[in-house]
Amino acid sequence: MSDIHSAGGTLAIRARVLSYHAHPLEAGVEASHRYIEDGLVFVRDGVVETVGEATAVLPDLDPAIPVADHRPHLLMPGFIDPHLHMPQTQVVGSYGTELMEWLSKYTFPEESRYGDPAVSDAAARFLMAELLRNGTTTAVAFCTSHPQSAESFFAEADRLGLRMVGGKVMMDRNAPDALLDTPERGYDESKDLIRRWHGNRRLSYAISPRFAPTSTEAQLEATGALAAEYSGLHIQTHLSENHGEIAFVAELFPWAEDYTAVYERYGLVRRKALFGHCIHLSERERGALADKGATAVFCPTSNLFLGSGLFDRDAALAAGLRTGIATDIGGGTSYSMLTTAAEGYKVLALRGQKLRGHAAFYMLTAGNADAIGLNDRIGQVAPGFEADFVILDTAATPAQRRRAERIETLEEELFVLMTTGDERNVVATYAAGRKVHSRDGDRGLPGRLDQPPHGPGALPIGGGAAQDR
Repeated sequence: MSDIHSAGGTLAIRARVLSYHAHPLEAGVEASHRYIEDGLVFVRDGVVETVGEATAVLPDLDPAIPVADHRPHLLMPGFIDPHLHMPQTQVVGSYGTELMEWLSKYTFPEESRYGDPAVSDAAARFLMAELLRNGTTTAVAFCTSHPQSAESFFAEADRLGLRMVGGKVMMDRNAPDALLDTPERGYDESKDLIRRWHGNRRLSYAISPRFAPTSTEAQLEATGALAAEYSGLHIQTHLSENHGEIAFVAELFPWAEDYTAVYERYGLVRRKALFGHCIHLSERERGALADKGATAVFCPTSNLFLGSGLFDRDAALAAGLRTGIATDIGGGTSYSMLTTAAEGYKVLALRGQKLRGHAAFYMLTAGNADAIGLNDRIGQVAPGFEADFVILDTAATPAQRRRAERIETLEEELFVLMTTGDERNVVATYAAGRKVHSRDGDRGLPGRLDQPPHGPGALPIGGGAAQDR
């Protein structure tokens, strides 16, 4: 048989391969995923072209193509984080308050610094590096109300060739003057950022009213107008995180039936609208969000840290409400999606609900891709999908290696990885087919997306030499 691949702009990775294409709780575990014990993934120009048994694919692979051999590690789609705050990396772990006080005491003073390009640039560099160190290849991020913060976020994501979603926060009341915009300025600045960055390589813009308490009705009207003009864009905000917040919304919007009704009135509930937290929703609210195709984003470490409450996953599933799971840095306390899932397990256990290993890793990959409306391009290791991967060592620590001696099934291995894992388990992270993080420290500076993966300025390929074909 003739060679089916040429060596230009190509990459092959050999590992155990795991990818989900359906929800294990809906399709059943066996029908939800594909697992290849000795798999090979072939990538051309940043996109997966072939996935299969290594022994079947290798004979047709051009011998000039190096094979990064990551066996016995596990290759999965890169993790996806649908809710975090870029300017809150230096307030993570701030002591002892609930949501509204936490914002005023820690968050707002910190965010006031982000009109300074040096501050924003440094934060963007740190955030991207930390996400990649934790195996996260896509995130949906709030910046601050300063356009500069979004400029820094998008510029760094573009430099690294990452698929990222972000937006400038819109807020015109109930915050320090240094953070307030106006309805007109919020609209104009957001529109300018959309024109500059949305659809630029792998970048997407999210219209970002912070949450109802920090926007006047005039600003929500302007936000709704922007959403109507750009019907395919993401929207990100917060909803029903804390009882005090809900009471404040009722005071500010006395005409609204409930918190969700505020967003409904201004046309902000739709597909690709991401609502952080959604802890204290009524049955009506869950149904309204589900009917419009919106997403509830579960943020377990944040909800536990701020004492906000326990997310009800089963009620969301019963309503047909799309659900994602996220770190919510910096109310959240870990950049690791493994740690986030572990805390999610505990939250659900307190509600009498369960999160098994396969269901958790579905949520971190294909599930979160669906939650943010990008499931046609990320979240699976399958032909036609972008080549964003995380390589996981499921026995990275002495305790995990000892535990592994008694593991008998993949489900058990995944559950132990989820409940004991963190960034130490991430061997390497690939974005668009380039290694952008290595646990061994051999990460280089990537070229632009319009440069081939091989050649001057490109990243080293794989975790070892081309070998063992």
